[in-house]
Amino acid sequence: MRMTALFWEAFLIAAASLRANKLRTALTLLGIIVGVAAVIAVVTIIKGLDRTVANTFSSQGSTVFSVSKRPMVILSREDLVRFNKRKDITEDDAEAIARLCSSCWRIGIAVNNPNTLVKYNDQKSENVLVRGVTLPMLAIDDVNLAAGRAWTETEETAAHRVCVVGADILTNLFGGAPPEQAIGREIRIAGQPFEIIGVAEKLGSIFGFSRDNFIYIPYEAYKRAFGARTSLIIFVQARSADELENVEDEVRTIMRNRRGKTFLDEDDGFALETQDVFLDLYKRATSNIYLVTIGVASVSLIVGGIVVMNIMLVSVTERTREIGIRKAVGARRRDILTQFLIEAVVLTAIGGVIGVGLGFGCAYGLAFALGFPTLISVWSAILGVSVSSVVGIISGSWPAWRAAELDPVEALRAE
Repeated sequence: MRMTALFWEAFLIAAASLRANKLRTALTLLGIIVGVAAVIAVVTIIKGLDRTVANTFSSQGSTVFSVSKRPMVILSREDLVRFNKRKDITEDDAEAIARLCSSCWRIGIAVNNPNTLVKYNDQKSENVLVRGVTLPMLAIDDVNLAAGRAWTETEETAAHRVCVVGADILTNLFGGAPPEQAIGREIRIAGQPFEIIGVAEKLGSIFGFSRDNFIYIPYEAYKRAFGARTSLIIFVQARSADELENVEDEVRTIMRNRRGKTFLDEDDGFALETQDVFLDLYKRATSNIYLVTIGVASVSLIVGGIVVMNIMLVSVTERTREIGIRKAVGARRRDILTQFLIEAVVLTAIGGVIGVGLGFGCAYGLAFALGFPTLISVWSAILGVSVSSVVGIISGSWPAWRAAELDPVEALRAE
């Protein structure tokens, strides 16, 4: 009961001190608030992004990999020059994999044409990703249709100019009409006419970029309309994640043999990659963001702690006579020490609570403006308030000790 009463008394005294010195209090708490808010905002946004990224790549899961001339992520110009010297990935490579790979489940070919202009009468959709793909790619990419159908093998072989469009195309060209109303309409892709036979389900956005601004067309139709690409991307899907490694080894062996590679050649002459490439890149990026945020937060908390210590020292000086009176009427050293420590903790804890609220607010504001997802992390809020309280204990220790060591006689003489 005594400790509870002491804490409540300290809280009331601290609150009265805060109200009496509003500007000084605000400046005192600024460093604590900034440090905690920065951590809370970043953790909230990144946790939300983690869930979105996981859901995005779970559509294919860990059963798909690609075979391409160049890796998906190139970090230097020298690497780009080296990769460009490799042999092109061709239809013959895809046919060889289909013929020789006994453990492969699905094999598809894809070529991408980004930043394409698509029109329907006077309406247009810009920066569209047009993908020329073989029929298995619709299953490999897990394309689900909201309306219509996919093309048939006959339509693919005959290079029929048909297409499956994403939800953004429906919105931009047809004003968000029901998907069924777009079926059978003729649009122009880079000036070439194509008939819509299917509309994909809406996927949403990631990192602020839409995942619905795409069009799939048959690979043979793509070649006739836009010309053949020198190098293709081959996608291979295993039946399960457990079989993926064996399928990768089998495809790697087939491709190395086609390029005349021996066990002495370290470079395969092609890139064989899973979605983990993007996940690893994302994790490295978020790890760096965490490190920078921790650095900023640490500096802010240290500065805030120093300011709190100085303000508490000023408070001890201002309240010297009060301390003397309390000691004269029986207050012990540990009572004075506890009193000022609790005041420091209350002060910084208030800063922590404000920082948590500000951090969540900034995170949701940024998420709303950029279309980022967020995910409230309770442990981060608890950690934010806890760390700010620890800062209060550390920064308040010296002023509290100074107050506890004051001689009551000298303290009562103070003006």
